[in-house]
Amino acid sequence: MTAIKHALQRDIFTPNDERLLSIVNVCKAGKKKRNCFLCATVTTERPVQVNVVKVKKSDKGDFYKRQTAWALRDLAVVDAKDAVKESPEFDLHFDKVYKWVASSTVEKNTFISCIWKLNQRYLRKKIDFTNVSSQLLEESVPSGENQSVAGGDEEAVDEYQELNAREEQDIEIMMEGCEYAISNAEAFAEKLSRELQVLDGANIQSIMASEKQVNILMKLLDEALKEVDQIELKLSSYEEMLQSVKEQMDQISESNHLIHLSNTNNVKLLSEIEFLVNHMDLAKGHIKALQEGDLTSSRGIEACTNAADALLQCMNVALRPGHDMLHAVKQQQQRFSDLREQFARRLASHLNSVFVQQGHDQSSTLAQHSVELTLPNHHPFHRDLLRYAKLMEWLKNTDYGKYEGLTKNYMDYLSRLYEREIKDFFEVAKIKMTGTTREGKKFATLPRKESAVKQETESLHGSSGKLTGSTSSLNKLSVQSSGNRRSQSSSLLDMGNMSASDLDVADRTKFDKIFEQVLSELEPLCLAEQDFISKFFKLQQHQSISGTATNEAEEMDGGTLSRSYTSGVPQTVLSEKDMIRQMMTKIFRCIEPELNNLIALGDKIDSFNSLYMLVKMSHHVWTAQNVDPASFLSTTLGNVLVTVKRNFDKCISNQMKQMDEVKISKKSKVGILPFVAEFEEFAALAESIFKNAERRGDLDKAYIKLIRAVFVSVEKVANESQKTPRDVVMMENFHHIFATLSRLKISCLEAEKKEAKQKYTDHLQSYVIYSLGQPLEKLNHFFEGVEARVAQGIREEEVSYQLAFNKQELRKVIKEYPGKEVKKGLDNLYKKVDKHLCEEENLLQVVWHSMQDEFIRQYKHFEGLIARCYPGSGITMEFTIQDILDYCSSIAQSH
Repeated sequence: MTAIKHALQRDIFTPNDERLLSIVNVCKAGKKKRNCFLCATVTTERPVQVNVVKVKKSDKGDFYKRQTAWALRDLAVVDAKDAVKESPEFDLHFDKVYKWVASSTVEKNTFISCIWKLNQRYLRKKIDFTNVSSQLLEESVPSGENQSVAGGDEEAVDEYQELNAREEQDIEIMMEGCEYAISNAEAFAEKLSRELQVLDGANIQSIMASEKQVNILMKLLDEALKEVDQIELKLSSYEEMLQSVKEQMDQISESNHLIHLSNTNNVKLLSEIEFLVNHMDLAKGHIKALQEGDLTSSRGIEACTNAADALLQCMNVALRPGHDMLHAVKQQQQRFSDLREQFARRLASHLNSVFVQQGHDQSSTLAQHSVELTLPNHHPFHRDLLRYAKLMEWLKNTDYGKYEGLTKNYMDYLSRLYEREIKDFFEVAKIKMTGTTREGKKFATLPRKESAVKQETESLHGSSGKLTGSTSSLNKLSVQSSGNRRSQSSSLLDMGNMSASDLDVADRTKFDKIFEQVLSELEPLCLAEQDFISKFFKLQQHQSISGTATNEAEEMDGGTLSRSYTSGVPQTVLSEKDMIRQMMTKIFRCIEPELNNLIALGDKIDSFNSLYMLVKMSHHVWTAQNVDPASFLSTTLGNVLVTVKRNFDKCISNQMKQMDEVKISKKSKVGILPFVAEFEEFAALAESIFKNAERRGDLDKAYIKLIRAVFVSVEKVANESQKTPRDVVMMENFHHIFATLSRLKISCLEAEKKEAKQKYTDHLQSYVIYSLGQPLEKLNHFFEGVEARVAQGIREEEVSYQLAFNKQELRKVIKEYPGKEVKKGLDNLYKKVDKHLCEEENLLQVVWHSMQDEFIRQYKHFEGLIARCYPGSGITMEFTIQDILDYCSSIAQSH
């Protein structure tokens, strides 16, 4: 292996200025055994580069060639496979993993040891030596890391050291001077040994000759040592003199340090005193304002607000460690607490007085609204109270108990005030709806009970006990007498034969305006109060500490806001929006029941008022939800909207029930059924009300239910009709329905419109065919018999040979229907049709024209049968098509 190493050094690495330090004979694992060498080399030039080179024997000769080289800095892992058991396998991780099998374990260990040394000396890189015996690495470090690296390098170099050029030249000269140097190496070695001995002797003599100079040198050294001793003595004396100076300087330094420490402490003490004085000293003016400040004037309120803010700053100052132990600080804190408690008590008492006074002042103004449908304006009261908003925020932050008590008192006083105002407001609305007046009663008295209102309302409509426009308001009505006109405030209408008139429209329009005014008055009142509550009680400035709100928390019974305490600081359980909504619910607790009572009254006056209320309420709910979906106003109006929708559904159900219970007279013709006319009026009214409304879908669903009920009821009445033919009832009513739907253009009823048209057409055709059997009855029977014989298989030209249908019989039947008889029969038919049809729908001419066309069609059919069954007989009818046209026209004009 040494010879191979020298050969590789000479042939491959020396030309590249590299030194070969370690070599291992390897082959690739798992493949055909093709040996090669892995060499660890370093460059001779600086900076030193360390490489791992793969050398392979050439296939063409006995020389080696360099195949691949990797820089040692690219080596990441050296895996020896097993640290305990000896194995020739090992892996080198460069850009990829190279697996090798060494020729022997010793060579592998030597090569890995060399790699480790080179890494330690030149790279200091984190190469991971995996599964390498720690003993192998420790052997390379006998006395320190640097020594092991250097020693390992020198061992590697000692194995082989190349001669430089001068050494080679000297050896060549020496060998030229001794001719037998090559042939007789022993003689040459003896000669060199003798010459070396001669040189050693010369060296010894030279050393002995220089003894005199050594003695002189020793003498000089002795003199130098004496001089050093003298210098040391002088330095010792200097040190003794400086020792006293050093002690004095130390004392001065210690004194300066104490002075500096004292000054520092004084500065810190002054800073602490200034901090306490600046942050915990409340001005006398602020103290006076807190104790005696005027809470009625704007200037006094501003002074109290500034003083309260200053007090809060003094109380909330962040004290430094140890301040709370000072007696003066404790006294000042107690003084601040007393001031806070005293001012909070005074502020709460004053605001409670303001709340009470407001209730009395506002009550005195209620009489002004006794005739107008308006609610009192609370803006001046809100404006006056908002001056205390900052003080309320201060109270909320400093004394939550008193803040909570004020909140409760405000809700109690204002709920009673609003209850009086709102009930009186709704009382006026009910009076305006029903048209009654208060006789000698002041508006400021307590509202009457709902039963009294209902009794008074019912008394307006006489002994019938029914209100105008109730569920059956679309039944035919009549006014009691021509002179009984409707006054501006009320009218007395009686159920009769007249359809819902202009008086009903005026009533409904009046109700719509009153209901809209009620909602328009309530909406700004609630919004203004909610805005005031959020500003005055400061419920919009901070997020709630607890993110979860209990389900509406506790009911605001008694007005106490739910809260919990942690270390004396209140934490609101409800979000601030929930708190505002609960306060509004307590203050305006009467709005929802009063609205429901008003809705019930409107529904009793006229069930169709539910249409107006549904549209108005839906619009106001939509508006409120756009502003704040979770607000009190939005929630309350949403609840009331459910009631309105329920009344609307009830109105539709009652209409359907009336259709189902309708009874017709057996002695008079049917004509247009009442519920068909009522549906027309309902649809026209609904379309005018729901134009551009938000809840159009509710009306469309009601339309579908009603129209299907109308269809079923028309069929039912037609089947039960005795005076009027079924086809006439179906034809007239479905024509009326079709005309109504075509005029109103209701998109959701397009399919029903087509169905109504089809039913009208079918029953018109059926009625015409049935009626035309009457004028030429015998002729009809004769030709029916002819057609029956043909259907039995008799040829058409042979029918005339049948005894009952010969030409003589035909002439006899035709003679019975001369033109005069035909005209008479048509005239009787016209009179009968006129008796069946009603005047309202005006279908007589339509039916008569259809009968004329059908009669002409039958005439042509008879002529065709005569031509086919009696050819060449010359038999014809005694009247022509032109005669038929003239008869029909003459009859129509005469009637």
